[in-house]
Amino acid sequence: MNRSRTRMLAAMALGGALLLSACGGDTAVTELVSAGEGHLLLAEPPADLVVLDVRTPEEFAESHLAGAININVEGTGFEDAVGAIDEDVPVVVYCRTGRRSANAIRIMQDLGFTELYDLDGGIVDWIHAGLPTEN
Repeated sequence: MNRSRTRMLAAMALGGALLLSACGGDTAVTELVSAGEGHLLLAEPPADLVVLDVRTPEEFAESHLAGAININVEGTGFEDAVGAIDEDVPVVVYCRTGRRSANAIRIMQDLGFTELYDLDGGIVDWIHAGLPTEN
């Protein structure tokens, strides 16, 4: 895919989310994104984008997305730890397959986060798509 098409798709995804948030008042924008869509979003992210891995520290150490921070959604203190992230910045949330990220998204919506992207299929689908990880 050429670079201008990549930019266009990323801009469309973010633009659509921003339009929805502008129309939604207090409603959080939550979008389920495929591995490919997530890759486009991360290829040229907005300066304040946060990539949040909600798996265990052990899983995170094995493999994670570039630039991700790790806050275990099933660990104690998740709400406090995630509360340190600015509620108004876009956050891409992922786990292994999508179950824990969906739980994290619900919690983050309750905490007032306004722009959330849930990586459909988690890091498993990301890896199956041949996309890069770090360890």
